[in-house]
Amino acid sequence: MGLIQRPDGIYIDLGLPPPARAAAINQVYAAGFCLAGLSYPVLIKALYDVGPDLGLAENQNQIQTQAVRLATAARQIPASRLPLYKPPKPGRGYAEYYFEPLFLDEEVLADGTVLPERVARLDVDEFVAAMWGHGIRFGIDVAAVSNAIKAPKAERITFATDLEPEPGQDATVLEVSDALHRSDAPKARADGRIDLHSFENRFPQIKAGVRLLKKVPAAPGLPGFDLAGRMTAPAPPADLVLGHLAGDGTEVQQLADGDYIVSTREGFLAVDPKSHRVSVTDKIVSLDGVSGRTTGNLELAGAYEEYGDVQEQRDVTGGDVTVHGNVYGNIHSRGGAVVLDRNLVGGSIRNANGPITIAGVASNAVIHTGSGAITVARAENCIISGGSVTIGEASNCEIVADALRIATAEGCAVAGRDVEIECAGPRRRTEMVVYVLLRDVARFDQELAELELRRGELARALAGHEEEAARISALPDMRRYLALAQKLRNQELTVSPEQAHILRKIAAGVAEPMQALDRLKKDGQIALTQQKLLCDRIDSVMAQKLAAAGTARCGLHMVSGETVVRTMPYPVAAASTGPGAGALPPLAQLPAKDIKQRLRGTPAGGAVLFWESEGALNWHLDPSASTQ
Repeated sequence: MGLIQRPDGIYIDLGLPPPARAAAINQVYAAGFCLAGLSYPVLIKALYDVGPDLGLAENQNQIQTQAVRLATAARQIPASRLPLYKPPKPGRGYAEYYFEPLFLDEEVLADGTVLPERVARLDVDEFVAAMWGHGIRFGIDVAAVSNAIKAPKAERITFATDLEPEPGQDATVLEVSDALHRSDAPKARADGRIDLHSFENRFPQIKAGVRLLKKVPAAPGLPGFDLAGRMTAPAPPADLVLGHLAGDGTEVQQLADGDYIVSTREGFLAVDPKSHRVSVTDKIVSLDGVSGRTTGNLELAGAYEEYGDVQEQRDVTGGDVTVHGNVYGNIHSRGGAVVLDRNLVGGSIRNANGPITIAGVASNAVIHTGSGAITVARAENCIISGGSVTIGEASNCEIVADALRIATAEGCAVAGRDVEIECAGPRRRTEMVVYVLLRDVARFDQELAELELRRGELARALAGHEEEAARISALPDMRRYLALAQKLRNQELTVSPEQAHILRKIAAGVAEPMQALDRLKKDGQIALTQQKLLCDRIDSVMAQKLAAAGTARCGLHMVSGETVVRTMPYPVAAASTGPGAGALPPLAQLPAKDIKQRLRGTPAGGAVLFWESEGALNWHLDPSASTQ
């Protein structure tokens, strides 16, 4: 059962389970037979499924398909040859056998024939059967045994070894999108030229709904076998949970051909180096720094976060830029916040619309924001301009801001509408200069002066009218007529018909002076009306001046060394007429070299508010006064 005798040899039935096949082989060997012409690889494949496929034809019938030729015939091992096969020497995972020249003892046959002692040679098929009896049922190197049998000299060889289990393939992920790959080729410009300072696609942008990674399932390993044919199971392969790799902007989708990580929104690819989570975010996160070797110059559409350094002569253009390293190059932000956790050395930061924060030192740098606040822990030899500037320590800097706050300033030239410095003084040979920016209201002062001149002329004209009217009223005839007319109006006198005739004669005598007095009264009324309109205009222009001038102040809490505070007027048309802090002064809009020239050059106009080596200053603008 399990072995089939056919005219061309012995077949083993593969339709039976492996234990039944092994029992059939064991039955043959236990009966003292060997399998002549044994194909040992077929035996091992049939019993343990180890080795190459047996190559059975698909067009054979079912019985033929389940049976494979194993040996030529089953042959009885002569009893005289059994002593030739000695027990093997077992080891840990292997077995050795000592091959040596052999002799058969003298033998008397049944017919009386005497066979003398003679040379004997081992047989490979008998050797396999003998070793089966010693418990070695797997792993015999038949070729090595055959060579050792043929060798003329004695030798000990390892003829059988265990088969170690073959480990399986751990589950892994496979990239399935070309969008995951960067292109570090030089960038081609629109005009066809090549930009050797920039890469073509350093930070790939991912569309929504793109398959990024595919899970490759774990593949089990192959079992091993010891010399006794006992199976040794391989270690189970490691699996992975694809969901643990899906970060923000991605999700796991179970599709017909496998499990995938798919992007759920458009953005930039980010891979966490520790957790290996894949995310698609609005912000680019870089760990390698910005240099000619890693990224080249960057021009980005979204936010950018860099954990390395920005090297010299490298430009980063984007919005919402955060750098955790040092910056030696240039950052250009279209908006949002620019945050630098460390130092800015020899480079520049420009933000068109948003704040700039530098936690470390800014040295030999240019810092500018079109709208927003600038905050720097310490600045040295910098040119800084913006709406609002706050600095802990500043030395040898040129600073322009609407609102300026400095804890310690040494050797700086600063200008602002609202300036407050805790401690100010020169640094070595560099003077400390503070300019208080005042909106130029000279045109209002000029108009007020002209209006005051006209009001004075009207006042003098009114005084002349009153003087002339008093002279005319003092004439004797006029005095008597005016007194008589006053009594008549007050009904202190009554006039008879005869007296009315006399009164008319008196009135005719003073007709000319009366006409002159009437003209003077009319002219005076016109002048009074003009004077009232002129006063209203003066009040209106003064209100416009106060609104245009706004507020300005300068506070120096302590001065240690010669410090100069001056006013610096600037045109009202170039600035907001309201008092709101944070507006960008016109001076702050100039290029950095022009700012330095204006602040360090010879002062043009303005008034000196303070020029002392010690003390303090608390000055506020009086808008009602003339131009400072």
